[in-house]
Amino acid sequence: MNANMETIADVTQYMRAAGVRARAAGRVMARAETGAKNAALGAIAGAIEDRADWLAGENARDMRAGRQSGLDAALLDRLELTGSRISAMAEGLRQIAALPDPVGAIRDLNYRPSGIQVGRMRVPLGVIGIIYESRPNVTADAAGLCLKSGNAAILRGGSEAIHSNRAIASCIHAGLKAADLPAESVQVVETTDRAAVGELITMNDQVDVIVPRGGKGLIQRISRDASVPVIKHLDGVCHVYIDDQADPDKAERIAVNAKTQRYGTCNTMETLLVAQGIAESMLPRLAQRYRDAGVELRGCERCRDLVPEMLAATDDDWAAEYLGPVLAVRIVRDLDEALEHIATWSSAHTEAIVTENVTRARRFLREVDSSSVMVNASTRFADGFEYGLGAEIGISTDKLHARGPVGLEGLTTEKWVVLGDGHIRE
Repeated sequence: MNANMETIADVTQYMRAAGVRARAAGRVMARAETGAKNAALGAIAGAIEDRADWLAGENARDMRAGRQSGLDAALLDRLELTGSRISAMAEGLRQIAALPDPVGAIRDLNYRPSGIQVGRMRVPLGVIGIIYESRPNVTADAAGLCLKSGNAAILRGGSEAIHSNRAIASCIHAGLKAADLPAESVQVVETTDRAAVGELITMNDQVDVIVPRGGKGLIQRISRDASVPVIKHLDGVCHVYIDDQADPDKAERIAVNAKTQRYGTCNTMETLLVAQGIAESMLPRLAQRYRDAGVELRGCERCRDLVPEMLAATDDDWAAEYLGPVLAVRIVRDLDEALEHIATWSSAHTEAIVTENVTRARRFLREVDSSSVMVNASTRFADGFEYGLGAEIGISTDKLHARGPVGLEGLTTEKWVVLGDGHIRE
């Protein structure tokens, strides 16, 4: 079956066959030894490095097509595979290989009064369907995490990255073959027909969980239409609050980095909150740094009194995930007002406080209900790689089954195990 399939019947047959293959491969992966999985990860990393120039060339085809079709700057940034990003894919796979294998670990094994031992064993979820846009590095990250956690994966990337994803898939299959593991344990959907997504999210017999990564529209559609359980986040409306007891130099470094280090990511700051006690000295200083970086500022009335060139912010700005060089700014009375703003407008992704007051920092950590909460650090650290997970399958703002960056443990579940020696229940 090729990428030019057009009829629903063809797509249905293609996806169902992929699901059957994935289910069979998943059983093999669930019993695969740690050494074999690590060998595959190392071989995939080596293949990516060996074929880096070819990968860059295939990505260049997607970049040209993206520019011609009018993709915006944020999507083009996500799509591009620079040399450093290709190297990071390989490094991420090696980090995953170095992590402890969660599969088969038993915890809380205790004797019961009856004499049996009862505990919990960590096991793979089974078959994971991943639907994502633009970022081809997700293909390597997702494959690596699913492989190490003993799962099979069906990966459906965006049509804008089809050449990049196919090229990375060839590296993955080369690595799996080298480790004598089934190539079907990682399948990249070849068709760009959108009907494939509709099939994947309703294949309850073949798929155990769906992980969507992309824009809000995609994730809303998946969440609405899927009959397979979904691990998701909708937005990355991330906040940094500069307390009136913040170190100004720390505050400047963090606030600038959180916004400008990279614009098109879900952990980029979109709203800056500044305590009124420090705003007069802090805001003009920050405004100059943002101006130098080409960031458009949209602020409340008090902000515009201090920085007149700011545009007026509306409620739409407090709710916006810009994914570009635009920042909403608000002066708040104190920590309480900052917490109220975050509770009202946050997407529960990542929030940070900059303060030297330990009591306020602890309040912020305790009271902010987001998947990552930080003290004196940039929101850009909310990332599986930075958290030591090797890579991430996505960042979940749900509270069940996983929350925050989803790594190996988030791709497993637990089952109860009972050990006896002829025990019977009286």
